[in-house]
Amino acid sequence: MDEVNSSVVSEFVLLGLSSLQELQLFFFVFFSVLYVVIILGNLLIILTVTSDASLHSPMYFLLGNLSFVDICQASFATPKMIADFLSEHKTISFSGCIAQIFFIHLFTGGEMVLLVFMAYDRYVAICKPLHYVVIMSRQTCTVLVMLSWAVGLVHTLSQLSFTVNLPFCGPNVVDSFFCDLPRVTKLACLDSYVIEILIVANSGILSLSTFSLMISSYIIILVTVWFKSSAAMAKAFSMLAAHITVVILFFGPCIFIYMWPFTTYPVDKVLAIFYTIFTPILNPMIYTLRNRDMKVAIRKIVTYYLKPKKISEMPLVVRNSLYYDKIPSES
Repeated sequence: MDEVNSSVVSEFVLLGLSSLQELQLFFFVFFSVLYVVIILGNLLIILTVTSDASLHSPMYFLLGNLSFVDICQASFATPKMIADFLSEHKTISFSGCIAQIFFIHLFTGGEMVLLVFMAYDRYVAICKPLHYVVIMSRQTCTVLVMLSWAVGLVHTLSQLSFTVNLPFCGPNVVDSFFCDLPRVTKLACLDSYVIEILIVANSGILSLSTFSLMISSYIIILVTVWFKSSAAMAKAFSMLAAHITVVILFFGPCIFIYMWPFTTYPVDKVLAIFYTIFTPILNPMIYTLRNRDMKVAIRKIVTYYLKPKKISEMPLVVRNSLYYDKIPSES
């Protein structure tokens, strides 16, 4: 008898979002524009946070890391999906499929934990303002970011261990635009009931625990500002309403898909778009465009790079190069 991990299937066929040829060009343009906006928007946030001294605070440090995770999360499958819109035969190698499963759980698991730490940062800032600098020091923030990546890595390795040793010897058609773990597991040549139970336990515990922690922190914040003033309550509710919107759009599809791995629905593909594409584009809009300090800093960055610069404002290396260009060379 062959070993369990001796897979006959060397590639998988991805059905994508739709089989209608009339929609392929529209989807290609639409998602290409979205992907470019995601990359440029999140890169702008990272550039702004790192270059503006007024944003060197724990909240913006975590926000910059969230933007980096969003870029990674939008890039693990979206370029492949966009290229497949122009291809009739949409396939992915077995190793490429395993890589997509690895990265989707690494980035989503890490982002879940990072969002919890961002909620904790807001809790400390509002409920313990006098101890904020001490509690949320730069060293603490660095540890929190590293911990989010560590949790994501442990999560994805545990999920991958359920899949990599499964035998795939029959059907190889995945009804999605990337290798989604529940759909790939169903293609195995053995009863995957126990594997699906383990997937539910692993993803369910991480999703529900992080979601519960975030909601609990938001409730504590609202209860705390309730006794201060109506103005503080309105400001906190406005901020948290935007954050909760991102949380629901990110956690909702994940919980729905991985809480019911035994049955797949056509809507699962639409829900997968939310946490792979729409959430990375919503985070820059909600976390920055509603923030006055970020808008001011972004405006300064854009103005600096677009306006004509005087020689005295240029970096020393550029000024030196201009000086030596004016020296006539020896004939």
